[in-house]
Amino acid sequence: MNEIILIGLALLAGIGLGFIFFGGLWWTVKIATNSRNPALWFLGSLALRLTLVLAGFYIIGVGDLLRLLSCFTGFFIARFLVIHLTKAYDMRHQKEETTHEA
Repeated sequence: MNEIILIGLALLAGIGLGFIFFGGLWWTVKIATNSRNPALWFLGSLALRLTLVLAGFYIIGVGDLLRLLSCFTGFFIARFLVIHLTKAYDMRHQKEETTHEA
């Protein structure tokens, strides 16, 4: 029973890591597109996101393949959640462009 709880917690931790990684990527794209130095934003963000996520995977999955796979599963679940949430956010906050026909 204890192992099932640990696997569930690893799944939740994977979802959290996925939100950090993919949400951070979305945020970086939003910020970097208006920046004077977008390459610095992308490289810095990538380094920070990879460091956090790889450290999280290592801490969660050390010595137990099932927990690691559960964490990966949560990570990829978060990918789809972030895609869905950011699309909805962008559609709500998208400025309507008016077209003028001659």
